[in-house]
Amino acid sequence: MENELQSVLDLPPVSQIGFVVKDLEQAIIFYTPLFGEFRTLDAFDLEWEYRGRPEVSSIKVAFAQSGDVEIELIEWVSGETPHKEFLEAGREGLHHVRFLVDDMDEKIRSAKAFGYAPIWHKRFAPGLAAAYLEREGDPLLIEFYEAKFGFS
Repeated sequence: MENELQSVLDLPPVSQIGFVVKDLEQAIIFYTPLFGEFRTLDAFDLEWEYRGRPEVSSIKVAFAQSGDVEIELIEWVSGETPHKEFLEAGREGLHHVRFLVDDMDEKIRSAKAFGYAPIWHKRFAPGLAAAYLEREGDPLLIEFYEAKFGFS
């Protein structure tokens, strides 16, 4: 049973660890000594599929690199998102781990056997997509990220 999910889904090593923070600027100041310099990006007014319906939302993100693992800090700005849910539950900190996958749709289908369901996803273009999945009783989300053309 040990590592069954990892084995059945044929997941690569974790490529990203995502943290939800209340204040991105303060989090960058706090975490730069630990992870190095961050680059920032505003992801405003993007439409995602959220819990079965279209939802326009905005977030601010910052990225740093720790060896082979990307560190992502996320500040919720507007709209319904898993990040807003996380904050409303009184939480801040570790939110998700990301796996780079070749076929996001196939991985989502396979993960359903383990109780995972997609709650926030978007196909940006052919070969470029992202999805957060959750399972009951597990506070950690997993993200599948498909980037067939080298985007990461």
